[in-house]
Amino acid sequence: MNLLLMRRTPLARLLMAGLLLAAASSHAEERALPAPNYDLAARWMPSKIGKLVFDTSVAPHWAEASDRFFYAFETAQGRKFHLVDPLKRGKAPLWDNAKMAAQLTTLTRIPFDAQHLPMGASLPAAVADAAGEPAPPPMLKWAKNDTVIRFEIEVPKEAKIPGEKEAPKPEPKKEEAVKDDSKKDGAADKDAEEPKTTKTLYFEYDLGTGKLILLPDFKPDPKKPLWAQVSPDEKTVIFARGDNLFMMDADNYKLALADFGDPKVQEVQITTDGEEHFSLAREMHEQQRTNLKKDQKGDTKHKDGARVPAVPLQWSKDSKKFSGVREDLRKVADLWVINSLASPRPKLETYRYAMPGEENVDQAELFVLDLESKKRVTVKADAFKDQTIQVATSRVAARDREKQKNEAKWLGEGSDKLYFLRSSRDLHRVDVCVADTVTGEVKTLIEERLNTYIETQPLWTLGNGQEFIHWSERDGWGHYYLFGADGTLKNQITTGEFVTGPISWVDEKLRVMYFAANGREAGEDPYFTHLYRVNLDGSGLRLLDPGEASHASVMADSGKYFINTYSQVNTAPKSEFFDATGVKLADLETTDFAALKDAGFKFPEPFMVKADDGVTDLYGVMYKPFDFDPGKRYPIIAFVYPGPQTESVTKTFSPRSNNVALANMGFVVIEVGNRGGNPQRSKWYHNYGYGNLRDYGLSDKKAAIEQLARKNPWIDMNLAGIYGHSGGGFMSTAAMLVYPDFFKVAVSSSGNHENNVYNRWWSEKHHGVKEVTDKDGKVKFEYTIDRNSELAKNLKGHLFLVTGDQDDNVHPANTLRMADALIKANKRFDSFVMPGQRHGYGPMNDYFFWLRADYFAKYLLGRSSESVDLLELSRETPQGVKKRPVAGGGPEEIR
Repeated sequence: MNLLLMRRTPLARLLMAGLLLAAASSHAEERALPAPNYDLAARWMPSKIGKLVFDTSVAPHWAEASDRFFYAFETAQGRKFHLVDPLKRGKAPLWDNAKMAAQLTTLTRIPFDAQHLPMGASLPAAVADAAGEPAPPPMLKWAKNDTVIRFEIEVPKEAKIPGEKEAPKPEPKKEEAVKDDSKKDGAADKDAEEPKTTKTLYFEYDLGTGKLILLPDFKPDPKKPLWAQVSPDEKTVIFARGDNLFMMDADNYKLALADFGDPKVQEVQITTDGEEHFSLAREMHEQQRTNLKKDQKGDTKHKDGARVPAVPLQWSKDSKKFSGVREDLRKVADLWVINSLASPRPKLETYRYAMPGEENVDQAELFVLDLESKKRVTVKADAFKDQTIQVATSRVAARDREKQKNEAKWLGEGSDKLYFLRSSRDLHRVDVCVADTVTGEVKTLIEERLNTYIETQPLWTLGNGQEFIHWSERDGWGHYYLFGADGTLKNQITTGEFVTGPISWVDEKLRVMYFAANGREAGEDPYFTHLYRVNLDGSGLRLLDPGEASHASVMADSGKYFINTYSQVNTAPKSEFFDATGVKLADLETTDFAALKDAGFKFPEPFMVKADDGVTDLYGVMYKPFDFDPGKRYPIIAFVYPGPQTESVTKTFSPRSNNVALANMGFVVIEVGNRGGNPQRSKWYHNYGYGNLRDYGLSDKKAAIEQLARKNPWIDMNLAGIYGHSGGGFMSTAAMLVYPDFFKVAVSSSGNHENNVYNRWWSEKHHGVKEVTDKDGKVKFEYTIDRNSELAKNLKGHLFLVTGDQDDNVHPANTLRMADALIKANKRFDSFVMPGQRHGYGPMNDYFFWLRADYFAKYLLGRSSESVDLLELSRETPQGVKKRPVAGGGPEEIR
């Protein structure tokens, strides 16, 4: 058999691949391993990089009456402020920083300079939304019909400010008898607030005259409390006490904001049937309850308890009605974690937690309440056993979000119809429905059916419900469809082998839709996002932000303009301003990369390999040490997260990455996708792992490492490590057990190793749960899944298991059951518990980084630090330091 013929047979191809890999491995072993470089890794920790690169995008503050906006942008030269006017097709300084610093100094007698102006212009709304908390008001805002900019700064409390009235000294409080046994022994009250050492000053800057004035008597609008859900017309506030709903009008709300416990505040109770675990109050985690307690300021003596947030509500736009989904958790079983650090005694935390396959899970009840009559209607939404319900809501305007008016509102303009989606427990069926809010009767408009789980995007209505736009994966790709009011399909708006994302805007007059999408541009990474416009009849599809990069667009509330920020993992971000036709009006900002470059930063390298099937393209990123020597050999470490809701593969400029620091220890670190890992590709790709949640992505990770080792002789694939958190913790341990002769070391943190004891939403959705009907017509659900512990006997390499002891997401039982299986299999392994930490490790993240780095250094490089002290952390921690406030509110360290 000649060589050409040999290449055509599958067996021969496997033999040749093995010979090539053996040759590559042999060649790599002739090279020296680097020594662990702790100093270089420490130089490139995220906290260090944060002092070399600052803002990476433009966050606009839109004017009230026009499409003008201002923004702040910080570089190593300080923060500058700009005003953008679309009519002038450009930007200009919002003010002269030097003159502003001089005016601030004159007005306050506190020194300021142009490079360190204390006011900021960040938009924390998205961060707050992700955390389930209301966003604080911005420090800069438009005022007086867009003629002035109002801002605030923090200064030392004892500072003497010209024109400021002397604050009266507070009356000394009388000692109260100690009622809480926990404080008898001098235990600290963790909920007590530290004395405030700063005070807030308010200023207005006149855009026409350039004059700055101090507002000594200015009283800002009170911060919106956590418990308040305010109607669109701002006349009604809904909240909960105990398990029931209450309301107050605007005047009483003002009284309550001035004094939360004021007995003159009049409230009206509007429900009486709430009860524990079938409550009209929102279910809150321990930290949310702690924040709420701090927010109450005396409103704790009411017979029904303190005010708390109601279940998430959605308002009709005319403010006449609101809706909500009440969850019945009465039959759901309890789960527990222990706060071992609680003082003076460890504290048990109990919460309801449904696990996959269980018979008793949460039940959803959709209701509508009429404010005038106080009548509540239960919507007749039942269709599927154990269904979930989601009310369809409108896009929140940027101006409303900035003013904290971000309550969800119904799609329609009136209050007679409520659109909602209901999903079966197995997610094979999703209905788009409309309810009559007077009778509670329901009409199904669209039925989505699939043999794997169905994804959704927000609905968009046109002409007050005469038409609506619906997103579906019915043809294997995520696309938009136009429907009539009765649910009749009019036409498909987008089509082709690409995936559409959220709608940014719909121009009803011109019948044009603006939306994000992935994978349409030939030759590009399919994860690069772009903004497009298309006519609602499906014609005229046009790319608005060309350029091979991932683009993030922020559209004006008017839909006439958008800000586009784009980058790749190996390019610095740039922000530009466009009109809605795609014409660039102005260059805004380019991220200042100079200090990072001067310090020696090197970009990670994007790459593409084939999946284990030899056909599917996988996209990844490689991080190499900044002192990389191609004459040496490097262990390779895969940072993993299996999805399927996302792939942890960086696509944009992200220098503040633990993988940068880890690579600089002396490793090649990669992030790479896997089939089944991301919804931004075809439905086939996304659902590849359905029914095989443990193993589906492992062969692709292994194949990627093999291909990279063949191409790069300095990669030693015989020294392959893997790590990840949560789903990545689950995946990294599975890799050690499924391919025990390939992966040599794993660090697995907070992994859901036992998906039968993880939350039912993630496990049942992505793995699948089978709905069966018995001979008596009773619907039941069957669930089985492969677990990591079943393969414990396969372990050959070094495994490090980590968990937080208060993890109420991926319960510590997942890690402990994995450890139990390894012990029973007589396997050596390492483990660590992060005390007082939940699913994220918060203040212990850097500590965990060095534990992880040590572990990989010891078992992949053959040596690690032997010091008891984590010197890399100790060097960054000032000793004997306390902090005091300085102008601008920032802390200054003193010894």
